[in-house]
Amino acid sequence: MKEKKSTVSKAIKQIVKTTKSKQKIIGSNLKGNIPSQEKDAYWIYTERKKGKYPIQTENSGKWLVFEDINKIDEVWEKIKAATEDGLLGNASKVATAKVNPNAIDVKTKVICVYTYDYTDKTDVMRIRQVLRDIGIVKKIPYKTEKATFEGLYRVKGNTKIEVYYE
Repeated sequence: MKEKKSTVSKAIKQIVKTTKSKQKIIGSNLKGNIPSQEKDAYWIYTERKKGKYPIQTENSGKWLVFEDINKIDEVWEKIKAATEDGLLGNASKVATAKVNPNAIDVKTKVICVYTYDYTDKTDVMRIRQVLRDIGIVKKIPYKTEKATFEGLYRVKGNTKIEVYYE
């Protein structure tokens, strides 16, 4: 039974990885990359362009920056620049104007700022500090990729899914 569960788990992870890769290609090729105007893809992505950062582990996760749709473009530009300049983790993504079934409120969008391993609290909090330095001063949750792969979302009634709330 355990072997079957492991095989299923690996298959699900591969499907998620393939789906995310396809979304990433679409999201990276959008013209203009303005979240509040994009309606064809759920996400716009960016990646680190300067410096090195550890590769993702099975303990990877992300800070979730929730922002009003009227401010999302401005906040995204700051986070995008910090990601590309090597100040944050390897990647960040922003929700677009396309309505997402996992969103709680259509007037609020999320920016995900990835870290390679939530157990490296020094790195996770370093990234949190950079977010504060660029203007994200309100408390924000940190969620593991494992929780996302398991389909745990507030809109589905899941609570206390964050590892950190700083």
